[in-house]
Order: sequence, then structure tokens, then C-alpha cells
Amino acid sequence: MTPCSGCGASVEFAPGTTVLTCPYCGAQTAIAPAERAVREHSWAGFAGLPRKPVATLAPYSFTCRGCGAVTQSDKISSRCQFCAAPLVADVTTGEQVVPEAVLPFAVDRAALRTALRGWASSRWFAPNSLKRVTEAESSHSSYLPHWTYDARTVSQYRGERGEHYWVEEQYRENGETKTRSVRKTRWYPASGTVARDFDDVLVAGTTRIMPEHLDDLEPWPLADAEPYRPEFLAGHETLRYDVEPETGLGTAQSRMATVITGDCRHDIGGDEQRVTSVETAYSDVTFKLMLLPVWIACYLHAGRTYNVIVNGRTAEVSGERPYSKAKIAAAVTATLLLLATILIAIQLNRS
Repeated sequence: MTPCSGCGASVEFAPGTTVLTCPYCGAQTAIAPAERAVREHSWAGFAGLPRKPVATLAPYSFTCRGCGAVTQSDKISSRCQFCAAPLVADVTTGEQVVPEAVLPFAVDRAALRTALRGWASSRWFAPNSLKRVTEAESSHSSYLPHWTYDARTVSQYRGERGEHYWVEEQYRENGETKTRSVRKTRWYPASGTVARDFDDVLVAGTTRIMPEHLDDLEPWPLADAEPYRPEFLAGHETLRYDVEPETGLGTAQSRMATVITGDCRHDIGGDEQRVTSVETAYSDVTFKLMLLPVWIACYLHAGRTYNVIVNGRTAEVSGERPYSKAKIAAAVTATLLLLATILIAIQLNRS
């Protein structure tokens, strides 16, 4: 990593910019423009390459430019535990998949506080102390690994098309014979072929963050991703992937299958559809490893730690929150009183 041109200290990437900033003297160094575009890699060419499982890889070794300390970590980038200088590993020398793209941070600490304040104030039945989440016990910026997959698919399906029709039928009620319309469905066999191209099906490459929280941060502006350069990681934590690309492909194909089933139903038409079998052929499968930015914050409430994550590009927030029992009880009481008042009013109007 290039040292500060002003004082020689280690520089950090400033969110929302294209420069490296010195935390000591404030000097800025522009990040050189990319020499290439973000690339997709052929799955067919990758699948046969020798590669160690990521769980067996040795940790990275860092030598701090600030204090000279030598440390090891399984993170691609971090901070020196002795002087807090930024550390970035050389990922091109290992036996792992190298990140192809990075979506740089755009949300800085000021924007983080604004996002957390808005999120805290919009939580129903939250204790008043939740407002202090903007001064969380700790918060740090982190790039999380994600896989993206592209594929062309052709699917052969079999199923049934249901078409509604109405019949009149008689029934007895209170000694009288009445007539009503009843909807029924005729089913016809159906089969056909549907095709769809998938682009950038996103799968988390880490198990350290709960999937439902990561899903809440979507959509990501993936079109704004930059070709991987270590400069964007300086001063920010970056996790190494722990989900193998083969596992990620299986997850991506499951998500594709859901969309393909919807295409089959649309192709069947009618009023209702049954899809009994789908056989999908995949071609031109490509993938890449991408780093996406999040702020990870935690705060204490009533002796428990709660975690919140914020999209480092769009400021979307997702996380755990406490509930105020007093506010919930007050709301229930108010609702019961309102219902009682309405019932009394109805009784008075009848009398």
C-alpha cells in the first residue's frame, strides 16, 4: 500500500470518494483508474482447477508499516492490533478464489449515524433508550464476500392448466330450497419449454452474518462495482469467504429454480396451474467473487447485545431491536378501551 505523500503514514480509503486519506495529516492520494472492466469467470474452466478448501487455508501474515508488528489473521484486510494502522493482504498469492470486484463504501460515519437515527425512530414499540443506538457501543466498516452467478437456462416442464367454470346447485336453509353458484375447475395436461438468462444472482459468501439481515439490505447497486483493487480495502475490515463457490452455485440454482417455476406457471396460463416436473439445462455459467460494503454496529440494552448492519452503499438498515413491554401493554389497553367504547355506543344507539 502506498504511504502518505505528506508524512509517510499508512493511508485509508475515504467512503464516498476515490482517494486515500491520511488520518494524521489529511493528505489525499487519488486511487488510480482501473485498467480493466469487471470480468465474469467461466465455471466450466474453474471447476477442474486444483484448489484447497478455504477451511484448510493458512491465515494471512501482516507486517505493519506503522509499528512493524507481525500478526496473522484470516481476514483480507484489518487494522494492526497494536497501532490501528490499516493492513491489507496480497490475495493473489494464495490458493483461493481472488476477488474480482469491489463495491466501494459510500456511507461514512456521519451518514451511518443518520441512518441509525432514522431506523431507531421508526421502530414501533421500541423503548426510548433505542434512540441512543446512534452512539452504538461499537461500529466498524466491513466488506463481506459474495458470489454472483450468471447462466442461460432452458427448462422442459410438465403440469396441468386449470380453467374455472360455474354451476348452479340447490341447497336447503331454514326449510327453504335455495340456489347458489359454485366454482369448479377443469384440469388439462400441459407441457412446454421456457428459457431465461440470469445475471448476477447474488449469494453470500460468509456465514458470519445472518442471511435474513443481509437479504434486508438488498438491492445492491452491483453495476457500480469496481474491479478489485486493494486500495479500496485500506482502513476497512474484509472477511475471507467461508462458503465454497460450489455451495454458492447450488444456492443460486435454487433461487433460479423458483423463478423458472414462475415462468412455467405463466406459460401454462389458465386460471390455476400445477407444475409437476421441471428439467433445466444450464449453459454459459459464469461467476465472480465480489466484496460488498456494510457497517456492523452493536449496542447494549438491558444487559443484552443487539446487532445492526447497514448497507455501506445505500444506507439501508437491518438488525435486532428490543421491545418495550410498557408500550405494548399501553397499546393493548388503549385498543381494549376503544373497543369497549364502540360497543357501549352501539348498545346505546339500539336502546
